[in-house]
Amino acid sequence: MTKIENTILEGKRHIHFIGIGGSGMFPLVQILHAQGYHITGSDNNETDTVAIERRELGIHVTIGQRAENIAGADLIVYTAAILKDNPELVAAKQSGVPCLERAQLLGLITKEYQNCVCVCGTHGKTTTTSMLTQIALGAGLDPTVVIGGKLEAIHGSGRVGESELMICEACEFCDHFLLLDPNLCVILNIDADHLDYFGTLENVIRSFRRFAELTSGAVIVNGSDANAMKVVEGLVGREIVTFGWESTNDYYPANVVHAGAQSSFDLMQGNRCIAPISVHVPGRHNILNAVAACVAALCSGAPADSLGRELEKFHGAGRRFEILGKVDGVTIADDYAHHPTEIEATLRSAKELDFKRVWAVFQPFTYSRTAMLMDDFARVLSIADHVVLSEIMGGREVNTYNIYAKDLAEKISGSVWFETFPEIANYVLSHAEPGDLVITLGCGDVNKCAHLMVGR
Repeated sequence: MTKIENTILEGKRHIHFIGIGGSGMFPLVQILHAQGYHITGSDNNETDTVAIERRELGIHVTIGQRAENIAGADLIVYTAAILKDNPELVAAKQSGVPCLERAQLLGLITKEYQNCVCVCGTHGKTTTTSMLTQIALGAGLDPTVVIGGKLEAIHGSGRVGESELMICEACEFCDHFLLLDPNLCVILNIDADHLDYFGTLENVIRSFRRFAELTSGAVIVNGSDANAMKVVEGLVGREIVTFGWESTNDYYPANVVHAGAQSSFDLMQGNRCIAPISVHVPGRHNILNAVAACVAALCSGAPADSLGRELEKFHGAGRRFEILGKVDGVTIADDYAHHPTEIEATLRSAKELDFKRVWAVFQPFTYSRTAMLMDDFARVLSIADHVVLSEIMGGREVNTYNIYAKDLAEKISGSVWFETFPEIANYVLSHAEPGDLVITLGCGDVNKCAHLMVGR
């Protein structure tokens, strides 16, 4: 995907969004709406985001995607999730009106800010971006924000600020982050993912290196992650700031204490304690996410005394170990984890908490990822006491792999699978016992299943 000329927004008045209800689209809609553009859009489903866009922003949103929806637009934006034969997208590309993929538009917007902080990595991007946003808001830095999930502090996934600071979640999918213009970047970790596009882990690392080279200022990198450190080997002309578990890093946590879903630690720089920190999201991995957010906040001008004060208020981003409620003594939670490494971290965190049994309800996303990482999925899902699978959500793919949920279920002892969410909800709630935790996992729409259970 190529970068777009900075001038493409000049002279445009009416911007139409295909798939306007997507979490990635919403912050871009907010920013452009605040800048005075006339926004319209379409989506296939009524969602909470669509309701907000209609109610709070006064945007006309059509449910159902049809060719006539683009009428009057002089710029059209679409998401990567829209299939090529979508009638509205086909009409858009035949209309002669300029069309941008969401990542291209985000790239243009990042160029408008003098200090754009981009948070990248295979895992933890949304949580870390949310933590950084929480600190920046409390520190009075007034950032513009683009997050891949919902944050309570901004009542959504985006925010328009008045300062030159932009905080942006940067996704490596199909090299989309190479369209951005980072002044400072955070590299959380690097793992083998999106191999249908990258092919090999080495190619993933190579793309992150290119992203680091795009950065005009500091590169904040996880010194405890070997793949992340490969990215900055020999990188010149950039300040390299490391964070990690070991005291050899520029910043690290010390005196770590776990108490249920909460962890506390001292943020250290050398032998000096910068600030005491408490994190109210479970899991050892979230300690490093918090360290990364603190370092990025300090580099962006936040005072040290704001770090612990603001993270004390942070209780997670939407769909990141989000507790939705209880049903007859059974706790229902939802998590975005969709890669084996993320699922392992989430389930191990769940097992450390004071629940009787842990149920994993997993919706595999994309046939390619399921096929390529099948054994890894089976291994990490087996951490749970009970595993229930939904059918694979193909997303942008066609099932050329001839793979189905039953193939994964056969590799997990005692697991079951169902085609529909109502079937899953009925099965789980008829078998779960008081004191159990049920956590839905996946980046598709499996959260609907969790809400079905809570609504019972």
